[in-house]
Amino acid sequence: MCPTEPDSAEAAWQKLLRIRQSIDNIDAALIHLLAERFKFTQEVGVLKAEFGLPAADPEREHRQIARLRELALESNLDPEFAEKWFNFVVNEVIRHHIRAGAEGEERESPEL
Repeated sequence: MCPTEPDSAEAAWQKLLRIRQSIDNIDAALIHLLAERFKFTQEVGVLKAEFGLPAADPEREHRQIARLRELALESNLDPEFAEKWFNFVVNEVIRHHIRAGAEGEERESPEL
């Protein structure tokens, strides 16, 4: 059977659809995991705001980057990509922490 015959094309199309469904399932799982992660980082932001701690923790971020780069290598994932992903997430988390701190200050400030 020649690869360009209809049966081969249909089989390839069906395989492509199955693979895409798996990718869609993984994307959904990633969104759910990120949502869970942000629930916890929001708790951290509230604690930091409550106790006047800085929104960012560069030492922890450096340790996490090293750890995630190592995990990426072990998983055959580009460590540069893993670091970029982490930096993107951390920037969003810090933005939330800053906002939590500002909201905490607003609650503590007496109205004029």
